Amino acid sequence: MLRVNELSGGYESGLIIRGVSFSIEKGELFGILGPNGSGKTTLLNMISGLAKPKTGTIFVKEKTIESYQPKELARIVSVLPQMTSSQFAYTVKETVALGRYAHQEGFFKRWTKQDEQAVQKALKETGTMPFMDKPLSGLSGGERQRVFLAQSLAQEPELLLLDEPTNHLDLSFQKDLLDLLKKRTEAGLTVISIFHDVNLASLYCDRLLLLEKGSIYKIGPPHEIVKETVLHNVYKTKMKTQPHPSVPKPQISLLPEFSEPDGFEISEQMIERQQEHLSIRVPFPFKTLSSGLIGAGWGWHSTFVNRHVDKNYNAENFKEEAASYFVKQGFNLHETVGMMTAVKLEDAAWRKEKQDNTMVFVLATAGAGNATDVTKPRKSWKKPLKPGTINIWVFTDGNLSEEAFVQSVMTATEAKTKALADAGIHDLETGTVATGTSTDSILIAATQRGNDHQFAGSVTPLGIAIGRAVYGAVAESLQKTAGRKENS
Repeated sequence: MLRVNELSGGYESGLIIRGVSFSIEKGELFGILGPNGSGKTTLLNMISGLAKPKTGTIFVKEKTIESYQPKELARIVSVLPQMTSSQFAYTVKETVALGRYAHQEGFFKRWTKQDEQAVQKALKETGTMPFMDKPLSGLSGGERQRVFLAQSLAQEPELLLLDEPTNHLDLSFQKDLLDLLKKRTEAGLTVISIFHDVNLASLYCDRLLLLEKGSIYKIGPPHEIVKETVLHNVYKTKMKTQPHPSVPKPQISLLPEFSEPDGFEISEQMIERQQEHLSIRVPFPFKTLSSGLIGAGWGWHSTFVNRHVDKNYNAENFKEEAASYFVKQGFNLHETVGMMTAVKLEDAAWRKEKQDNTMVFVLATAGAGNATDVTKPRKSWKKPLKPGTINIWVFTDGNLSEEAFVQSVMTATEAKTKALADAGIHDLETGTVATGTSTDSILIAATQRGNDHQFAGSVTPLGIAIGRAVYGAVAESLQKTAGRKENS
């Protein structure tokens, strides 16, 4: 659809674009990224014919852009610049209708049924139909942006060039606009768009071109461009990439320069005991990975609560009931990881372990009432659920990678299983050594300060500390609950 060969050019001050070459296939949504001054708008102006390159050639449908008559090119290419204004008192519909100019023939331009259909479709798709009779001058910046997009779509081009199309739009209209463009590309429209928002570009574009000082730094699919090292080299700022939670596209998070809090360690003195729950509050949010009823998955939390419930607790609507309980107790659900256990809170146990320069504090409540051997066949669980009997909290003062978080879960689970085996806990259904209980929960919480930990396997300082602390806390809590049962 489009081919650019060795394009160079700029303005009187000198070259801005330097030796740029790439090609775009029909139906692509192609994004252009780069810091301010990297040449994004200059490149788009050259492709559209608004600026003439000093050297190089631009082909549209295998014909050079210079070989097209203006009206002929307008039937193929439509341009939506970054800032668009109108000096005339047009209504919205009249403004959109200007997009049909390239398709009208003869001295006396006749409005056809096809023209009207194209305008109506563009108004509907861009959400501008409700105010199509209003004057353009009375609209907000975001509304105007949508009107001029409608004008470009009414033109029915084969190639649409956009300079920051989401500028001035709120979040919902950004999504609607890009959903629309993606749908149009699936129907054959080719779109080239400049983006400042790397995450939006990654989410919607098939390929990305990253410019640096007027030259191509890298070109490829989003997973090749949206990388920490690649973006850091061009934008010169700290950022971290992670997968989008719903689609297979990378996203970035900027890393602000915050002052680090003073050194901090969790100890048993921080455990707050109430009749129905115990909790730990820390002075700043820890990064967490947990299977708690509240705060599950990845997050940042500063309050951790383990609630005791009766062994006959009806857990049919356990999440709603648990959330209600925590709120009534004054806990902010956005800051809290919450768990439940049938183990008496007096039987909780904790351990602090240090390996090299790594500190780990573990708090566990462990009972064997629902002990299971996960390796043996059995009937699947049925509602209502019983509350979990082994809850493990692991706190550390290090800066953990995502691998380290996941490996911390593995190491803690191995240590828990070893504690169960050494205590002689068996699965009552199979008669074999138990590996856990039916609804165990775990929390890994890190300050994300201090020593870096890439891994947390069993031979790493972090893994060694976790293994010893989890084993000791689980073993002691099992002993306490077993002793309580014997004395009852």
